[in-house]
Amino acid sequence: MSSEAGYRVAVLGATGLVGRTMIKVLEERDFPVSELVPLASPRSRGEVITFKGREFVTEVPSAEIFEGVDIALFSAGASASKEWAPVAAAAGAIVIDNSSAFRMDEGIPLVVPEVNPESIFDREGKAAPIIANPNCSTIQMVVALKPLYDAYGIRRVVVSTYQSVTGKGKAGRDALESELAGNIPDEFTHFHQIAFNAVPQIDAFTDNGYTKEEMKMVNETRKILDDQELQVSPTTVRIPVYGGHGESLNVELRSDFDIEEVRALLAGSPGIVMQDDPSARLYPMPMTSYERDEVFVGRLRPDYWHPRTLNLWVVADNLRKGAATNAVQIAELLVGNL
Repeated sequence: MSSEAGYRVAVLGATGLVGRTMIKVLEERDFPVSELVPLASPRSRGEVITFKGREFVTEVPSAEIFEGVDIALFSAGASASKEWAPVAAAAGAIVIDNSSAFRMDEGIPLVVPEVNPESIFDREGKAAPIIANPNCSTIQMVVALKPLYDAYGIRRVVVSTYQSVTGKGKAGRDALESELAGNIPDEFTHFHQIAFNAVPQIDAFTDNGYTKEEMKMVNETRKILDDQELQVSPTTVRIPVYGGHGESLNVELRSDFDIEEVRALLAGSPGIVMQDDPSARLYPMPMTSYERDEVFVGRLRPDYWHPRTLNLWVVADNLRKGAATNAVQIAELLVGNL
């Protein structure tokens, strides 16, 4: 691969919310794309995608179409990823997959660039053929946890999430808009009415009483931080906002801390913006993170009832840092290393 003229980049799921955001982020960050290859399901075939003033026609995936592709960004769901990621990798592309298909597979790196960029490459400096993008709720949490983990160690995290309807893609957004317009469906996209409501279920329940979304946060966090002893206790909730996930974290550290030192540490860490001035009512909100790539942190305070423990509030745009931007940041790490 050569970056002289740029890279041939495929986007599978190009007409979906995350796929369109991936293309937007590629353009915004001026990623060196020589040719965009938008791919989607047959119903979107022929749709025109505009990128940097050029028009590209959406195709359906095939073994032939991945020939000559350097980097393939996937966001079309786990089934499509399982079918086409091995095909794209066999054709020579590096696949960055946003689905849950490969996240917990041994040998496939699960990457957040601010946290574990080194896991992309093997000892010889060769990139893995398939790289997994973590779940949106995991990404923003580990960006905030990483500086604390390195400085103090972490024993336990209790996390409650307040997640946007766009976490369920266009269908999730459309469901809220329809309900706000007074249309009550026979079957709810979010399991129950989401308008004017909060639903404490994201994805199906597992046998242990936690949802699949909650177990993703447990297992993915342990893999990314390479700590199978880390205790993560999550509750995930869907709320009626369009963009931006909020998370309340209660973090038990392994050593003593000074809250002002923690504030300075987080403020100086990659990808984090501190917004923490209660006297001015300054703290992150979903509206804060909308169309932004950073992870916003605020409401930082010690837990007075538990030693070595602090509370913080973390917000990020789930379509961008929680999905598209994280994938493009991974692609940026590949530039010059392929």
